[in-house]
Amino acid sequence: MTRPISWVIGFLFLISLVVIGVLGARLGDEKDRAEQNASKSATQPAGEVAGQIKFNPPSLDDVPEGPKGEAILRGHELVNDTSKVLRSEAASVEDGMNAVNELSCSSCHAGAGMDENSSPLVGVAATYPAYISRSGEVVTIEERINGCMVRSMNGEPLEEDNEDLDAMVAYFQYISEGIPVGAELPWLKQNEMKEVPVPDVAAGEELFQQSCIACHAQDGSGTGALTGPALWGEGSFNDGAGMARMSKMAGYIQNNMPKGQGGSLTEQEASNLAAFILSQDRPEWGDHAGDWKNGGRPKDSMTKELRDQVKDGTIDWEKVLGHKE
Repeated sequence: MTRPISWVIGFLFLISLVVIGVLGARLGDEKDRAEQNASKSATQPAGEVAGQIKFNPPSLDDVPEGPKGEAILRGHELVNDTSKVLRSEAASVEDGMNAVNELSCSSCHAGAGMDENSSPLVGVAATYPAYISRSGEVVTIEERINGCMVRSMNGEPLEEDNEDLDAMVAYFQYISEGIPVGAELPWLKQNEMKEVPVPDVAAGEELFQQSCIACHAQDGSGTGALTGPALWGEGSFNDGAGMARMSKMAGYIQNNMPKGQGGSLTEQEASNLAAFILSQDRPEWGDHAGDWKNGGRPKDSMTKELRDQVKDGTIDWEKVLGHKE
């Protein structure tokens, strides 16, 4: 029996409505996904790609105007040339010398912590508060800065409400923008040699005189915080600093020295240099007994006792380096 033409037209119209509805739903889903991806991209931390954080510090040219920007720039100035700034602004020469030694944060963290190849500090603000084994406590970034001030800088801590302390924090926060708390940052904490070879101090001295004195001077007093920091003596870090440990110093030397040729020294050469440098006289930290109160005290911190043992030839490097109990 032949169906009416009107019925066929109606059927085709119904089919077309179904097809249009399906296509519309798909387009709507795609639009929603696009909007979600756009939103995700807008909130995704700067420098993060596929879950990996890339080293991508912001430019100082992009510092915001106003008080916040002024604090960031002041913090950069302090981190970049710490000794020069603080000593020049101290009430007296004596006050300046007590406040800070001859070093700068950039002496170890080149480019105010923005040089990827020399102990960068990009993202460091996202890692605090953090538990520090040496103090046995969870510390804030302010407390960590002051830890460096009294050890690596062999000076005085900055008061809690000190504008310079706030400025340094503002700077570290700026170069950590977009990096989530707890993110894995592969460029941090890389300067530690896990297995330090037993050193030859005499060979380290010979290598130092051959390759290091142009920047650090023959007597280790340095040529400037940014050109060649003092490696021992009153202008250098005290023996409570992390760099006073053989594992830290040897690792730093191998990764960063000579300048621009990091990685060119063998582990043995780095160990030799570290032993020679750390066996020289330097300021003494006043509270070794208060460190590592929860246990885990390292054996390779070159205190005055160990420096004296190097000089009189009685040091047991195997024990110091943890090769034996």
